[in-house]
Amino acid sequence: MIRYLARRLLALVPVALGVVTLTFALIHLVPGDPVSAMLGDYAAPADVAQMRHALGLDRPIGQQYIGFLYGLAHGDLGQSISQHEPVARLISERFPATLELTAAGLLAALLIAFPLGLIAGANPGGAGDLGAMGFAILGISVPHLYLGPLLMIVFSLDLGWLPLTGRGGLAHLVLPAITLGTALAAIVARMLRQSLVQVVGADYMRTARSKGLSRRAALIRHGLRNALTPVITLIGLEAGALLTGSIITEMIFSWPGLGRLLITAINNRDYPLVEGCVLTFALSYVIVNLVTDFLYRAADPRIRLE
Repeated sequence: MIRYLARRLLALVPVALGVVTLTFALIHLVPGDPVSAMLGDYAAPADVAQMRHALGLDRPIGQQYIGFLYGLAHGDLGQSISQHEPVARLISERFPATLELTAAGLLAALLIAFPLGLIAGANPGGAGDLGAMGFAILGISVPHLYLGPLLMIVFSLDLGWLPLTGRGGLAHLVLPAITLGTALAAIVARMLRQSLVQVVGADYMRTARSKGLSRRAALIRHGLRNALTPVITLIGLEAGALLTGSIITEMIFSWPGLGRLLITAINNRDYPLVEGCVLTFALSYVIVNLVTDFLYRAADPRIRLE
């Protein structure tokens, strides 16, 4: 277990290097100049040249890349060009909001998915199965860009039940969490339904039924845990995607998270801030997958991580 954990943590180094290199190359190839974005198109050439020198943007790309790697190796993500603050501080201020939204979206997805999956898996082909899977197809089909504004119109503007935008109490989380978690809920519900259908015909299920348990009781007591193994894997993979997918939801609901900070940094051509945000998202995704492996092992002790 310890050796496995050490190997996975060591694997973060090439992942981080690859993400940093790719992001650095792409952000410098995109047309646009952060100095022009700050000073405007009509700034004097002397002022532009002075600002570029002060920010180190007049150095060759190779030197800028090596300088960024040197700072990264010492735990320094650099200084934000547009906000004139350390990138690490800006990320640490915004990342908790993104984690909060992602956790709420994951919780909303599970609260929707498990009842639907159990209803569908308990009676395949029945009315409950058709209704649950119909909702799942609908959840996958409706994009965040449409679902978010629709929920805002209905529950905020028309009914006035929930806040429209921003981050505050629990009420502010409801609409963003549902928007973020609906697609995941549909995917998990379909996977859970399929897993339950497969375990229904297992020998241990027939033994449980022969002892007097009802179909539903046998399914929940004995079949559910075995059906959870592929579901946990799916949830782990999608949870990482949920973290990065929160960018769109944050923009819709003006949520002050890391995704919104990333979009602002891209618009301002803020190279250090973009690189820091992307690196944070990438490492978070890898860590989520690592946690998923251990949950996978806890759900099925027969699985060896080594």
